[in-house]
Amino acid sequence: QVRLVESGGGSVHSGGSLRLSCAASGYTYRTFCMAWFRQAPGKEREGVAATDYLGYTSYPNSVKGRFPISVDNAKNTLYLQMNNLKPEDTAMYFCAADPDLTFCASWPEGNFRYWGQGTQVTVSS
Repeated sequence: QVRLVESGGGSVHSGGSLRLSCAASGYTYRTFCMAWFRQAPGKEREGVAATDYLGYTSYPNSVKGRFPISVDNAKNTLYLQMNNLKPEDTAMYFCAADPDLTFCASWPEGNFRYWGQGTQVTVSS
């Protein structure tokens, strides 16, 4: 059974940094597309960053250059380094995974097979 567990959220002031982690267990597929999404109250879910097992990455303009995504395969952990945080980055952040690489090609569209429970990020001005 695949399990994704996020951690690292918290409250920071504008301009601060946080690093989110997503620990994966039970994932036995050879390939992966993994991504971070966020959702603020009253807003639609938004893709934040995606990567696959070949090192492909993708970001929306809203976070490009501020939120690098990375994977530590030895630790089975996905990371999101969040720099220069802004109040508009406030949201619940979720990680997602799927062995189908077309999810990265079509990201942020698509309903990933596996999701974490989320971690809250709050940025105050």
